Amino acid sequence: MMDNRFATALVIACVLSIISTIYIAASIGTDFWYEYQSPPFASLDNTTNVPTAEEFSTGEFDEKVFAEHLFQWNGTMGLWRMCITHPNNPHWYRSPDPDKVHTCRSFSLSDQFKSKYVDPGNHNSGDDFLRTCLWRCQFLLPFVSLGLMCFGAFIGLCACACHRIYPTIGTGVLHLLAGVCTVATVICYIAGIELLHYKLLAKTSGGYSWSFFLACVSAPLQFMAAALFIWAARTNRKEYSRMKAYRVA
Repeated sequence: MMDNRFATALVIACVLSIISTIYIAASIGTDFWYEYQSPPFASLDNTTNVPTAEEFSTGEFDEKVFAEHLFQWNGTMGLWRMCITHPNNPHWYRSPDPDKVHTCRSFSLSDQFKSKYVDPGNHNSGDDFLRTCLWRCQFLLPFVSLGLMCFGAFIGLCACACHRIYPTIGTGVLHLLAGVCTVATVICYIAGIELLHYKLLAKTSGGYSWSFFLACVSAPLQFMAAALFIWAARTNRKEYSRMKAYRVA
């Protein structure tokens, strides 16, 4: 029979695991990891940089061009998609209250695995190995984290079905690895964004947004769930061994 302490620890760990899974899934699926704040439309002088919805959503992916669009048109960027808010008619964008269009572009797999260049947008500058690795890690690691969480939940369900608590130590280890992947995702994303701004010498106004912070909150929840799973499994195992030895004696 399981001690109430272990049962309570497992319940809390399960709740933390569910919340962290929801958070990391929401952060993957939304495009508010970074949000730029651009000047009002009427204060902008250059009309040539106003993209049409078709140019932004279907044009060839050029890191420098799209980064400039994000800087200038209140862009938001996630792991799989970026969006801008721009005037519907670029020739009339100086009107006091122009019609605004919210246009998004999703990254294809080829875009995600495309090499980054030392000089963004310059194909002749050579590949930037560091930024390429950071970009690929920031979209692969969240899925690894989510997969580890789901596999850990499967092990937990099997342990419940077999009326055994010790296998949940595997669930705890998988949650620990998932937390490491989530932290690595956050670090890779921060490094990638800051390196892009440095390469472009961009003076941007903006900051990390709620999708990014969901991932940041998810990591400690994963670590706490891992600690509870491992503690409950190991401690219950020790007490069971002691009780069995006492009965034999």
